Amino acid sequence: MALHYPELAQRAVSQRERQPDLYGSIDFDSTPHRFTTDPQAKSDLPSWVGDRESVLANERAVELIRTTTMLGDVVADPYAALSQQHGVKGLIGMLQQACREGVDSVPDAPDELRALIAAMENTPDWLDMELVEEGARQLRIGAAFLSPYITRGAFLATFINTYAALPMVLTGALTGRRAARRVNETANFFTVTTLPGALGRYGEGFQAAAMVRLMHSMVRCNALSSPEGWDPAVYGVPVPQADQMPAGLINMYLAAMMATGSGRSEFSARERAMLEVSRYRCFLLGLPEELLPTTASGIVDLFHARAATLRRGFDDATCGELVRSTMSADLRPGRSLLDQAAELVERSWSKALFLGICGGDLKRAEAMSVPFGFVDLACVAATAPFVLGRFFTMAVAAEQPVLRKLADEYTTRVVKQRLAEYGNPEYATDAATYRRVTEAAT
Repeated sequence: MALHYPELAQRAVSQRERQPDLYGSIDFDSTPHRFTTDPQAKSDLPSWVGDRESVLANERAVELIRTTTMLGDVVADPYAALSQQHGVKGLIGMLQQACREGVDSVPDAPDELRALIAAMENTPDWLDMELVEEGARQLRIGAAFLSPYITRGAFLATFINTYAALPMVLTGALTGRRAARRVNETANFFTVTTLPGALGRYGEGFQAAAMVRLMHSMVRCNALSSPEGWDPAVYGVPVPQADQMPAGLINMYLAAMMATGSGRSEFSARERAMLEVSRYRCFLLGLPEELLPTTASGIVDLFHARAATLRRGFDDATCGELVRSTMSADLRPGRSLLDQAAELVERSWSKALFLGICGGDLKRAEAMSVPFGFVDLACVAATAPFVLGRFFTMAVAAEQPVLRKLADEYTTRVVKQRLAEYGNPEYATDAATYRRVTEAAT
């Protein structure tokens, strides 16, 4: 019984009524196996990060994660389900036109498309677009000078749990050359949304969010309609909102950990601006406001609640495959000696980030197919003065009144250069490449 979030729980249950073909057989009153509050069960919350017992005592946070583990996207999923009539390319084309020119410009626009665009246009009362622009200015610095070296590593962090990673294995989207495309598409999304004005109604970031949202819904629909069957009793809903929250707010979680570590429960003005753009980006992706805390302590509590209730599971066939294919993917467009050297450096930085996610445990990282050796250490050490030096220099320059405009203009040019390197994102998923659920899970 939902005590703290009854409206959100009702939204989850309503999926069965809205789309009986997809959600009709799911028992929303039961708890999927992936979610556990059993004190004897091992969870994804490392002991060095937080005390699981105290985290589980937070009933509101635990209920919120349980509820959103069963929540897809009640607005975008119905539109994705129209792929049988319009085809995936047809849905993408209509959505792109609606984003660029307005939904009324789409001939015979389906009601489901109108509902999706209306939901994205219905900006929340808390939104401050001036603060969004300031936050984007701050995030541009990282997108230009730091993200290219660690995006792969951050991507790997989403693959260390079988229950959360299974949808990506099922789609086959992270095998072979498709792995590079997915990593670059992810980098593209988080980068393009930092451009000036990108998150305005007709901005590039708004359209990118709509495309990513549709892609997630397509994965959901294809998984639930798979002939082999998706087992919600084990995995919950595919790509649930509970799993999208960490990806959308990971930057703010790191900031929140530093804030709470220094005794602060609230964000600074600079951090608050970055939070505003991060929360709005998540809103456009369909996350409910309940999953978008406004304080440092609130974000830490929510992240830890998800980890503490997510049953631990790392198997080589699921997670290991994703990690290896992502690590071996060539992300740069060229294969010149310079490209290969840059790829080597980037992989080493990503390995270093992943090692940090593993708490510095070299054996654990290696067991997950991410060995961090002497060559990696040498690459990071040799390039750190350049990578970190440029990042911090631009961060300082961006706060100086005399240099702010010039610094931001230069940063924006670099961001656009990064976007060109990432390539043109497709944000599409092909049901023909999907694997059997049972095969992917073994």
